[in-house]
Amino acid sequence: MLTGGCRCGAVRYRAELEDATRHGLCHCRDCRRSSGAPATAWLAVPEDKFAVTEGTAVRWDGDGGAERYFCGRCGTGLYYFNDAVLPGIADIQSATLDRAEDYVPTVQIQCAERLGYMANLDEVPAFERWPAT
Repeated sequence: MLTGGCRCGAVRYRAELEDATRHGLCHCRDCRRSSGAPATAWLAVPEDKFAVTEGTAVRWDGDGGAERYFCGRCGTGLYYFNDAVLPGIADIQSATLDRAEDYVPTVQIQCAERLGYMANLDEVPAFERWPAT
């Protein structure tokens, strides 16, 4: 059983996971604009195995049947439905899982729209915390 929710705790969800291989890091412009991040990790679960257990998320309708849900209080993006593209699937923004570190993306998608610097992150200096000035 997966559990997760928004940053402030107002919206919580649970899901049963059948196959962790449907976990992708999406580079499309729409996901970037929606999340404010250079990529968004999505974990696909069967829609009938997904439920909001606390609170009510706000729905924003995008192009092509996209339904994006987020917390109306703290703004955290949570999950996505699109019956035209992903019938029967609830796509969870996997960084919102309580144990997000347990689920590693298995694929990168929409790389044609990937920001150039995302392809070479291993070449960028990395620090455990913010570097001293």
